[in-house]
Amino acid sequence: MDTVIVIMKKDKKTGLFEKELQTLNICNYENYILNVYAFDGENNEPLLNLKLTTEKDVLDWEFNAIYDYYDTDIFKSLNYIVKECAEEYNPTWELIFPYTKNKIELTETINNILNLHYNELKEIYKIIENKEGEYNYEK
Repeated sequence: MDTVIVIMKKDKKTGLFEKELQTLNICNYENYILNVYAFDGENNEPLLNLKLTTEKDVLDWEFNAIYDYYDTDIFKSLNYIVKECAEEYNPTWELIFPYTKNKIELTETINNILNLHYNELKEIYKIIENKEGEYNYEK
């Protein structure tokens, strides 16, 4: 069953949501989305801000390990801006990329991002599975 997400436009100056732009059907991994909204960039170009996180609460050592192994180049290679959001409770990445009114294209883009993110985390969980000792140390 698909999940519907609502894309709202956020005013850059006030931080308030101005209006609903569109709704999208997301087919997989919607639980990895922390939030999403559109805004006008520096030259008034429409951009989308998508924050991705983990599907579960992680332990302190996992938090650091996930950031250590997560390859943001999977999104940078698509010319997306990617920032780590270390102030969030779980590992979180903020992606900024062009917004389009084309519902099919935007849905495909977000579904593709979610697939990339899911696969990256799946690999990281395998890599860090036995690394707790490397991250849990007495100070």
